[in-house]
Amino acid sequence: MPEDGMDKLLTQFLAVADAGSMSGAATSLFVTQPTLTFNMRKLEENIGVPLFERSSRGVRLTRYGETLYENARLMNRLYDNTLNAIADQKRGTEKGLTLGSGYSWWSIFLKDMVIAYQREFPRAPVQVSLGNQLRLMDQMLSGDISMFLAHEIEGLSSGIGTDFIPLTRVYNAFFVREGHPLTGAARSKAEVDAYPIVLSSLAESRHERFFDPSRRRTRVETVFDRASYAFRSNSLAACIDYTLGTDAVLIHTHVLRDDLRRRGLVEVDQAEEPRRAVSGIYVLKEWRGDDRIEDLILRITRAAHAVLPPIA
Repeated sequence: MPEDGMDKLLTQFLAVADAGSMSGAATSLFVTQPTLTFNMRKLEENIGVPLFERSSRGVRLTRYGETLYENARLMNRLYDNTLNAIADQKRGTEKGLTLGSGYSWWSIFLKDMVIAYQREFPRAPVQVSLGNQLRLMDQMLSGDISMFLAHEIEGLSSGIGTDFIPLTRVYNAFFVREGHPLTGAARSKAEVDAYPIVLSSLAESRHERFFDPSRRRTRVETVFDRASYAFRSNSLAACIDYTLGTDAVLIHTHVLRDDLRRRGLVEVDQAEEPRRAVSGIYVLKEWRGDDRIEDLILRITRAAHAVLPPIA
């Protein structure tokens, strides 16, 4: 987005919202904190509503701030996408792919779909971002990726403006090294919880804004800010290494069991029927109906259902 007048204030506003503090945003923007604080108060005066709730821990968006945030993000995306489309026209290149995915989906079917796509369109560049669902949501809202594959996010704010296309059902499985005390019999959740837990995703407080205010705090603290873990990393390879070298239990989607077995981890039999969650494709509503987006959704759906059962 151009940085003149109101556009400059909106750019700074987005940086403050993403950083969760004036000091953090000032550092990323290379401006002084007093200047940034003055500009944010000026923006609030111009709009006529409070945009931030200020505390000793930083700043948090008000409901007015959340509305401005989503619409400012939308303006950024439209501007950037327009520039990218013009650049593609000037270069004469084919439209590339910009996707997000968890490691499971990439290894099971997405990598093969991407390779097949490039064989069909050899001049089309491909960008794939691997990460957890909230980081990918952040990247999609910023315009860095066009869609992503993940578990359905419970409690997501309706103001985010996304569509979710269900693909299949999955459950969280428990993986341990061979010879672990939990192997050899079906185990209860209490037995599993007696061992150190390993999680392959990181909780980031700046993502709290994605959730409906009435449900946000419960969702983040019970799932993404789980306190009873021994090791947590956004690198699955690091989580596997840690689990192989300890008595810890790695929690991960069950569809990766074959890949993890080849790496030395085995799935623990669960005494209770595990709760299944829906996984699918997240895409911005504003992109629905675009021929390229709909074609990509169809390609991903076909690739997924070739190896995973569809939702009945």
